[in-house]
Amino acid sequence: MPSRLVITFAAMMSAVSIGAAAAPVRVVSMNLCADELVLRLADRDQVLAVTYLARDPRGSTVASEAVGLPVTRGLTEEVVALKPDLVIAGAFTTRTTVGMLKRVGAPVLELGVPADLDGVRAQIRQVAAALGHPERGEAMVAALDARLAAIVPARRPLRALVMRPNAFTVAPGGLGDALIRAAGLVNVSAEIGRDRLGQVPLEAAALANPDLIVVDEGAPGSPSLADTLLHHPVFRALARAHRTVDIPNRLWTCPGPQVAEVVARLAETANTQAPQP
Repeated sequence: MPSRLVITFAAMMSAVSIGAAAAPVRVVSMNLCADELVLRLADRDQVLAVTYLARDPRGSTVASEAVGLPVTRGLTEEVVALKPDLVIAGAFTTRTTVGMLKRVGAPVLELGVPADLDGVRAQIRQVAAALGHPERGEAMVAALDARLAAIVPARRPLRALVMRPNAFTVAPGGLGDALIRAAGLVNVSAEIGRDRLGQVPLEAAALANPDLIVVDEGAPGSPSLADTLLHHPVFRALARAHRTVDIPNRLWTCPGPQVAEVVARLAETANTQAPQP
């Protein structure tokens, strides 16, 4: 980017910082997971913009809350033109954009990727504090913990395999894996030898002989590559032989209070459909 433009951006950001209040009043979110926490924790008039993904109900849990708010595609020019006093970015936000924002002096909060429920709690508190509403973060964590405490874990440690579009699964060691374990289940992908998010060949899924198969609930009227997978003869045979539970990917894409719903659905399905010991 030309140095003249960088200087202009820097001047804009300096003007914003003068007289800024303790709590940010011009917040821009640059990541879907940041969108979800910002829209749950901030005052609406604090939010200048969220990403365009926040409005898509197929992947967002805050689509209705995002209606009426300006959206961006995460371009540096878009964000700086809004003169934010806080930019919240995620681990997968374009590094070039984050670097440029820092270079021009924009206050950027970069969120990590929680690997467990403690990480979810910490990130909720982190965002709430950054927005000037720490009490809302504590209330959200308390509600999350209350929901989790009300869940009856699986009576038996059934072996569950998550099959997402294109045969992607939930790798061991991440948040999805932690949710499966919180429900009292065993993540079959660990047995297959996955140590990162990857694809599971249908043959491997069949040989793993899982007790429970978790698929994406999807969106009505929105066929995807997942449909092809679900109608594959090998997968249909697995579905007939084992129990299948539909859980929309949007519930466990991002850390937030909605992850408790994943644990609840997994545990309920296991306890309702599994044979009693």
